[in-house]
Amino acid sequence: MLDLAFSAALAALAVVVMLAYAVRVARRGAARFARVEQAGPSPLLGRSAMHMGYWAMRPLARGIAAVGASANSVSWASLVLAAAAGVSLGAGHFGLGAALSLLSSSCDALDGMVARETATASAAGEVLDATIDRYAELLFFAGVAVRERESAIVLGLTLAATAGAVMVSYATAKAESLQVDVPRGVMRRPERAVYLVLGAGLVPITAFARSRWGLAPWLDTSPLVAVLALVAIVGNGSAIARLATVARNTRAQPDTGTTSNACSADAVRLAGEAHGAAPPVFR
Repeated sequence: MLDLAFSAALAALAVVVMLAYAVRVARRGAARFARVEQAGPSPLLGRSAMHMGYWAMRPLARGIAAVGASANSVSWASLVLAAAAGVSLGAGHFGLGAALSLLSSSCDALDGMVARETATASAAGEVLDATIDRYAELLFFAGVAVRERESAIVLGLTLAATAGAVMVSYATAKAESLQVDVPRGVMRRPERAVYLVLGAGLVPITAFARSRWGLAPWLDTSPLVAVLALVAIVGNGSAIARLATVARNTRAQPDTGTTSNACSADAVRLAGEAHGAAPPVFR
């Protein structure tokens, strides 16, 4: 029942944020953020929803900055919360895992906001943030893999989804390192975070309904399995399309002899919410 309570709380939070944002739109119009505008639209996560998310987190970022917390401390908090989420998922506590994962993903966005609020943006902060982003996602997938290790199908989907998440981000890193246009694509970091939290959060609700109606036990984790399949199929497809675009754009550029140096920059250009003043494209 504890996991069901966490899932219900997440649903209530989503409703409160949507209602509050609806009031904001009615009174002052829709919020606009440069980072969201530059990211471009996505069929999986609408621009309005992303503006709403940033609008909801802006007061939190200002509050964190006001108490003197650094952007790097928010990044480290994201990693700790992601580790706790992974452990919870591995233990089968999907509602708690979803809540912790949501907090971790929120910190992933907040650290960049705090850096800009406090004018403490730095390349070192960007590297830290990008590194933690990758570990946070891997911890989520690791928790699911541990929990579903006896199901070859779910474990396979989890590994495929992990590959899709890593390769979408790698395609962005490769494009940036080669100094070519970054393909927008789909199943970027914000989309993956939203769908994975949604999939995990729905598990306790589905399990409760299934037990009440006497349905098949495999339906318990069906929302998460569906999301893993979505991330696996769309993520890997998007990664392949992005890398093909990067290769095409690279061939269109003259050879300046800087390719090897650019490639070596991949490690510090891993995708993530940058601690920079200019808003980069979502990965």
